[in-house]
Amino acid sequence: MQSSNKKETKVGILEREEGQIVYEDTGGTGPLVVCVPGMGVSRSVYRFSTPLLAIRGYRVVTMDLRGMGDSSVGWRDYSESAIASDIVALIQRLNSGPAILIGNSIGAGAAVCVAADYPQLVARLVLAGPFVRQIPVSRLKLVLFRLVLMWPWGVNTWVNYQANKLYPSAKPDDMDSFNRALRAKLHERGRLKALQRMAATDHRAAEARLDNVHVPSLIIMGGADPDFPDPRSEAELVANRIQGKSVILEGVGHYPQAEVPNTFVDQTLEFLKSEIHA
Repeated sequence: MQSSNKKETKVGILEREEGQIVYEDTGGTGPLVVCVPGMGVSRSVYRFSTPLLAIRGYRVVTMDLRGMGDSSVGWRDYSESAIASDIVALIQRLNSGPAILIGNSIGAGAAVCVAADYPQLVARLVLAGPFVRQIPVSRLKLVLFRLVLMWPWGVNTWVNYQANKLYPSAKPDDMDSFNRALRAKLHERGRLKALQRMAATDHRAAEARLDNVHVPSLIIMGGADPDFPDPRSEAELVANRIQGKSVILEGVGHYPQAEVPNTFVDQTLEFLKSEIHA
């Protein structure tokens, strides 16, 4: 049974030229961990793993992507490169030394861009269910994917998809309330359009930078992640490209930090400890 055990956190706003990025900070003086979510969800996807890291002494900051969660809408660019620029600005704003960067899905692609272009800002890299390459997809599937996100059915389609397909081993205990909050958020003006535009972006920026990532890295992949044709092979390929380590969580889907938070955090902490003592 998952429990958030959430300690008091502080919500902050990062002002950018085109809008605002909202983030949540556990505070403290421990090593900085910045958690970046994927498309179509908010920082709350880390709601279970955040306190598990915080009680081990880490300062955990979770951010909302542009257009998602509580961040503002109306941005010109929703690509992973644009998200990477927000991560860089946030780490610089926090001014707490290089960050352990945890990225999920498109957030992993953005994290790769940061690690490659600003290695001085990244101490360690953890990629969960990472979209960091252009995985071949038929034109028909791309068209269908964009169609299912159209108004007026797009919000319900997305909420149902992530709830029913992306947690194959066990849904979080608060899945119903999480879905209600997600549905309400995506019905806000401009949110569905932001989701559509982010879904239309690609991962060429991250893929072009994979060979330039030289920070210690861990790939955590759900073995039953339906977003990848072969999750194990994808994890191994990415790990080889960035000379990192890969871990397969059998039966787990696209959000291991919420589906199996204890295992996810244990794997992350083991990696961090091994790298520190290497």
